[in-house]
Amino acid sequence: MGADGEATSAVSRPGNRDDFDRLYRENYPRLLRTLYAITGDAAAAEDCVQEAFVKAWRAWPRFRPERAPEGWLHQIAVNTAISYRRRAKLRSVGEILRRLGRPGAGTDPGDAATRSDVVTALAGLPPRVAADFVLRYHHGYNNREIARLEGVSERTVGARLAQARDELSRRLGPGWRGELPTSETAGVHFPRERSGVRDA
Repeated sequence: MGADGEATSAVSRPGNRDDFDRLYRENYPRLLRTLYAITGDAAAAEDCVQEAFVKAWRAWPRFRPERAPEGWLHQIAVNTAISYRRRAKLRSVGEILRRLGRPGAGTDPGDAATRSDVVTALAGLPPRVAADFVLRYHHGYNNREIARLEGVSERTVGARLAQARDELSRRLGPGWRGELPTSETAGVHFPRERSGVRDA
């Protein structure tokens, strides 16, 4: 990260294996978490991330260096997860809760959104809305960084986050006060990328 907290990256040379390997290492954890919010399934998220990187590698020789490589990867990954959701028959809330149980609420808002009911609610959101919510409230990106990552306006990001908060409150009921549960409650462990949440 740069001194101002914004994402920075080294020069990415199209077709260069070392540069692609660096992008893979730096972006895999964030993409995995983001796609988990979209799919609601850890194994599916991992499959989608792997598929996205295969697609990216095949397209890497044609990558345009003037683009931000992180945003390019993000678009490929989110589109891959959207395609998965279209193909897959999503499990019902009841089936997920029967399989995972209903663990207690987490206490650390900075921890991963992996409790079964929250994951189910996130997976029910439009994919890009869920992705922005995870980027903001788990990974700690501010609205400007998310906008640059996705190639949209800050106003669009703000509208998506408002939609996510409203929809999650509606789906999860008055007892949910915006907490994100700990990853341990659902037995899903992903590497943390960043800590804390900065104001936009």
